[in-house]
Amino acid sequence: MTDLLTPIQAALDLPRTPLTTTEAGALPSAFAVTELACASIGAAGQAVAQLIQQQTGRLPGVSVDRRFASFWFSSSIRPVGWKTPPLWDPVAGDYACADGWIRLHTNAPHHRASAERVLGKAVDRSGLANKVAAWTAAELEQAIVDEGGCAAQMRTWQAWQTHPQGLAVNAEALVQRQTFATALDKPWLGSVARPLAGLKVLDLTRVLAGPVASRFLAGLGADVLRIDSPTWNEPGVVPEMTLGKRCARLDLKSARDRQVFECLLREADILFHGYRADALELLGYSASELQTLAPGLIDVSLNAYGWSGPWRNRRGFDSLVQMSSGIAAAGMAWKQGDKPVPLPLQALDHATGYLMAASAIRALSERLKSGRGGSAQLSLARTAKLLVDAGQMPEQPALRAEQPSDQGLVVEQTAWGQAHRLLPPVTISGTPLQWDLAAGELGSHRAQW
Repeated sequence: MTDLLTPIQAALDLPRTPLTTTEAGALPSAFAVTELACASIGAAGQAVAQLIQQQTGRLPGVSVDRRFASFWFSSSIRPVGWKTPPLWDPVAGDYACADGWIRLHTNAPHHRASAERVLGKAVDRSGLANKVAAWTAAELEQAIVDEGGCAAQMRTWQAWQTHPQGLAVNAEALVQRQTFATALDKPWLGSVARPLAGLKVLDLTRVLAGPVASRFLAGLGADVLRIDSPTWNEPGVVPEMTLGKRCARLDLKSARDRQVFECLLREADILFHGYRADALELLGYSASELQTLAPGLIDVSLNAYGWSGPWRNRRGFDSLVQMSSGIAAAGMAWKQGDKPVPLPLQALDHATGYLMAASAIRALSERLKSGRGGSAQLSLARTAKLLVDAGQMPEQPALRAEQPSDQGLVVEQTAWGQAHRLLPPVTISGTPLQWDLAAGELGSHRAQW
C-alpha cells in the first residue's frame, strides 16, 4: 500500500502505528485516492484513540473500511423519496482556451457574475465555450481572478514546481502547528463513548473541507454551531454537511452581530475557519486577538492555495487546485485523453477536512495536558502535494458496489425528508461515530450555545 499515513502521522505528531484496514479495491484514478481517504480518516481516528488513552489509560483499536472511506469522500447521505440538489452550476467546468484548458468555478452567484463580467452573459455551456476559446488560459485566469472570480488554468506538475505559488506551498508543512502561551484550566468532560462531549465548536467554514472536520467532531459528541453570512447558500452540499450541527447566520460586518459572535467565541473551545488568509484579520480577528477574546482557544484554519506566496489570498476550491497543481493534467496523460481528468471526487477537500479534525483533537490533547491553546493551518494545495508525492498508482480492482446493507438502520429526519447514512468509515473500539442532530437548513437555528 502506498504510504500516505506516515507523513500525516509525522505532521500531527502521532505515534507511527500501522492502520488496520478492511475491504479491498480502490477508486479508479491515476493517484492513490482510496489510500488518501483511509490515511486521513485513519489519522483522525488515531488522534481520537490517543486522546482517550491520555485521559483513561486505555488505547482503543482503530480500523478503516476502504469502501466506506472511499464512499464518504463522495457522499454519505442516501435520501428516501427526494433528491439532493445538483452539486454544480450549469456552466461550471472545464473549457478549451486558445492554448490549453481552464476551469471556471461558478457555483456561487457572485463567482458566476465575476466570470460573466469578463466573458459576457453565459446562457449555456456551448455559448460560453465559444467565448473562452478566444482567450489564452493564463490571461483568462488572471482576468477572472482580478474580477473576484474563481478560475484555474490547467498546469502540469512540472510547471507547478517552478510557479511562485507551487514553490511556496512545497516549502510549507502539511499541518502548520503552533501552541499559544495563554492557558486555560478546563477539565475533560468527555467519556470513552463520547470523547468530545462538552466541547463547543464554532464553525465558520463552508463547502466541504471545514464542514467535513466539524461533522467528524459532532459525531464524537461535540456541540457544533455553524455560522454563515446572511446571504450564503450551498444547496447541493447542505444535506450532506450539516449532519450533527446547528446552523445560524451572522453578519460580521454588523456591530450587533459582531457582539453576538464575540460572546460565542468566548465560550468556544475550537474555531474552524476557511476564509482567505487575511480575511479574519481584516475583520479585526487576528490570531492574537482571538486568543485575547478566548484564551486557550484551538484555532484551526484552511485555505485553498497555502499560507505564503503570491496566491495566499486567492479564492479557490478543490477542483481548481487539482487544475493548478498538475493533478488534472496527470489524469489526462494517465487516461490518454484530450481533456482534463480530475480525481474521481473532491478528495483534497475531504482529506484536508479529516486532517483539520485530527489537528483539532491533537491540540485538545495538548490543552488538557498543559492548558495551552493551539493553532493549525492547512491548505488544499499542500494536501495535493501529499497525494502527488505518493506517486501514481498501478491499476487496482474496483471497490465492491454499494448495497442497501451499507446503510445504517437509523432513519434521519432531515429538513428535506427522510434519509439514511452510510455506515461510518472508521471504527474506534468503544467509541461509535453517531450524530444527535439530523441535517438541516443553513440559518435554521439561533446564534447561541
